[in-house]
Amino acid sequence: MTPIPSPFRLSRPAAWSSGVIFASPHSGCEYPEWFLDDTNLTTTQLRSSEDAFVDRFIESAPHYGAVALSSVVPRCVVDLNRAADEIDPLLVRGVPRHPLNQRTMAGLGVIPRVVSQGRAIHLRQMERDEAERRIDACWRPYHQQLATLIQEARATFGQAILIDMHSMPHDALAHLQGPRPDMVLGNRHGLSAAARISEAVCEAMEDEGWRIRRNSPFSGAYICSAYGRPAQNVHVVQLEIDRSLYMDEPTITPRPDFDAFAKRMERVVARLATLGMDRSLGRFAAE
Repeated sequence: MTPIPSPFRLSRPAAWSSGVIFASPHSGCEYPEWFLDDTNLTTTQLRSSEDAFVDRFIESAPHYGAVALSSVVPRCVVDLNRAADEIDPLLVRGVPRHPLNQRTMAGLGVIPRVVSQGRAIHLRQMERDEAERRIDACWRPYHQQLATLIQEARATFGQAILIDMHSMPHDALAHLQGPRPDMVLGNRHGLSAAARISEAVCEAMEDEGWRIRRNSPFSGAYICSAYGRPAQNVHVVQLEIDRSLYMDEPTITPRPDFDAFAKRMERVVARLATLGMDRSLGRFAAE
């Protein structure tokens, strides 16, 4: 396996305003040749698991005083929103078949076995050391960087606020009755972010005219669970955006009105970039 130079892209503002970090861990789309040699799937089929173009929605964050952290490595190579030990024994040899969570059993562990519609990614099983090399090359650097940013934000501002940006297939909400939400906010039912943070994110989205649903069917995955500590002023909110709002899902291409959607998202980013700052007092608001 050829090493990946860097699994992420980090953009910092000239002056960080209030410890807000926008992240997109599933928008990576640089597929290594060694990976493409080990699959029969087309690039379009592989990309069906991506949060395609979500990194574009946060690229303006540094302009407004927040940090932007985006994946480069594709989700189907290494999933950065899974724990490092969520290894699928049906894909990786030598992994104990200990009790697994539902995600890993479904083939969506840290090294995914399938993409959308249950299509198998790999031509063959892989050895444990190859799986560990992928995790060491991609997963660990991303999470080391994310943890460092959170520590820096807490030390500087007394708080860290991570807006973890994702996208969902339009059909993911097909089971719901009535008008579907445009986005789903997850905060692990209040365990990963304080109510005031979640409310601020919801209000920013709703003021742009989008319908928001909370914690169902997505309440927050590994990143929310691992980093969200509201009692320590570390808040993590996961945001899932309906892909059909900005792209053609079968072809994974931007819709004609993509730029207009992106402009609305930029207004949200600008509004949330200073979240937690009490401008009237010129200091940071206490919990």
